[in-house]
Formats: sequence, structure tokens, C-alpha cells
Amino acid sequence: MDKQNDDKGFIEPQDKILKTNSLRAAVLGANDGIVSVAGIVVGVAGATSSNVAIFTAGIAGLVAGALSMAAGEYVSVSSQRDTERALLEKEKYELETNPEGELQELIGIYRSKGLSKKTATLVATELTHSDAYAAHIDAELGLDPNDLTNPLQASIASAVSFLIGALIPLLTIILVPVKTRLISTFVSVVIALVITGIASAHFGGAKKIPATVRVVVGGLLAMAITYGIGHVLGRTITG
Repeated sequence: MDKQNDDKGFIEPQDKILKTNSLRAAVLGANDGIVSVAGIVVGVAGATSSNVAIFTAGIAGLVAGALSMAAGEYVSVSSQRDTERALLEKEKYELETNPEGELQELIGIYRSKGLSKKTATLVATELTHSDAYAAHIDAELGLDPNDLTNPLQASIASAVSFLIGALIPLLTIILVPVKTRLISTFVSVVIALVITGIASAHFGGAKKIPATVRVVVGGLLAMAITYGIGHVLGRTITG
């Protein structure tokens, strides 16, 4: 392997990274569903008061968005799985062609975790004698060859999270009285965006307040702009 792991540091296990990224992707999928469909239904509401038109547009946006998210996630995770398989094959090849170099690399990884040179050498040697391949893919890659990323599972999770997020503005604008549906939709979307903003910042390791403010402001701008466009077009067409 490239000497990214040495006495100074080691790569964070990728299974932990992938789990965190998967959770964050689900939160972002929900956020996309909230903002996308909120923009659509508010925009249509700016042009017409027809519940049928608003509901039809919202459902169309919900379905199209969910399918798009599912397809995009499937392609992305399939690429990630291909990368994982390539890394596993590369590690297997390097163990076959340069076992001593790989042993020294494993020693370096354990030393970077705080073990003394003697202890790191003992641990690495014993693990190598037991199962060199398992020892390296665990310490270097954090991968389990029997539990690689699943594109189908990821695509379904992405679509479902988008659907859940999208239902918030859609149901709000359809179920509340006409006189209060716009303000109610704005309020429900803000609350939902605050939740997803905090969750996204948590999984991404970012500061919660700035991240949440960006998410909320972005969502409000999207709704305000689409409402304005819908209102202008509605007046122009019916005009």
C-alpha cells in the first residue's frame, strides 16, 4: 500500500467513515426532499389556489425527486463498492509480492496507535502469522470483505429519506386551511430544516448554529423565490 500509514498517523477506518456518511446522506436526502417539494408546492400556490394543481405538482416532484435520489445514490455507492473491491485486491497482491514491507507497514500502524515498537512488532507479527490479509484490511482499510457497501440498500434509504422530507411541506399545504396554508408551510419547513440542519452538522462534525442557519436560510430563499415566480406567472397567465 502507499505509505499513508506510518509512525505519525493512520487512516481512519473506512467502515466508521461510511456509516457516518450514510447517516449524513440520509439526513441530506430528507433535507433535499423538504426544500425541493416545498419550493414546488409554494410556487404553484403562488400561481393558483387549486388544491388539485398543488397536490399534483407536489406528488410529481416527490416521485421524481425520490427516483432521482435513488438512482444517484445507487451509482455513487456502486462506485464506492468497486473502489473497496479494488483496495482489497490491491492489498492481497501486495501481501503476496512484498510480505516484509507489508509487515513493516502494519508495525507502523500499531506504533501510530500508541504501542511501543516492541509491542507493535509482536502484535503485527502474530496477526500476520494468524491471517495477514485479515489483519491488514482491518488495520489499514477498516473493511470487511463480507460486508461491503450495498448500492441497493443505499438507494432505497436515500429515496425513503427524500420521501419523508417531501411529505412535510406537501401534507401541510394540502391539509391546512387555504388562508393559513402558506404561513403554515413556511413554519413547518423551518422546523424540519432546523432538525435536519442540526443532524447534518452533528454527523459532519461542523458547528451546529452556522450550519443550521445556512440550511434554513437556503430553504426560505428557495420558497420565497419560487412563490414569487409562481405568483408573477399566475397573474400573467390569468391576466
